[in-house]
Amino acid sequence: MSYHEVNFIEMRIIGCLMEKEITTPDQYPLSLNALVNACNQKSNRDPVTQLSELDVQDALDALVARGLVTEINASHSRVSKYQHRFCNTEFSDLQLSPAETAIICLMFVRGAQTPGEIRSRSGRLHTFQSRDEVEQALLSLQAKTGGPYVCQLAKEPGKREQRYQECFCSESEYPLSGDVAGSIASSKNDENTLQLEARIVELEVQIQELNEYIQQLENASGL
Repeated sequence: MSYHEVNFIEMRIIGCLMEKEITTPDQYPLSLNALVNACNQKSNRDPVTQLSELDVQDALDALVARGLVTEINASHSRVSKYQHRFCNTEFSDLQLSPAETAIICLMFVRGAQTPGEIRSRSGRLHTFQSRDEVEQALLSLQAKTGGPYVCQLAKEPGKREQRYQECFCSESEYPLSGDVAGSIASSKNDENTLQLEARIVELEVQIQELNEYIQQLENASGL
């Protein structure tokens, strides 16, 4: 599993955390109860879900273990709260503009959408001045290093606009085409290779430092 790949429940959780961070910052991070309610909202969600507290807690535990969500235990409260580290943090390689963040957030909580739908639904997350601005952000998400993070779906009969879908969820309603899936896999492989190479260099430096330290100890002891 690649670092940012998520299942449906994990995607809904991260989308809700991203949404509440922007729209209700005074109530963020979220408690487990608040997060369950956010996931199961009847407005601004597609599909509407009835996730249990256990469903959400299990998914949160998996996300915390992978570093995509952080659990916060405040000294003045016995209730744990949660914040996402999916993007736009000092620890995340995934850095998105406000427009890109709004698009990913909307797709995480409402699924595939057209540029027009994204613009009309994004008001509290980000103000797009035009449909062209939405399309530019979608193109940027497709072209980003490590991406594509969104892809264009096949045109539906009788519809003027084509919909776009996020490329993070392993359980998306519309499976990615072979070309898109191959492109993502190739990109992730390149990313993993770079991470491994960086780790090797880091370990080599540490070994060199240890060798020098051992040499200093031997010299000091007269060995």
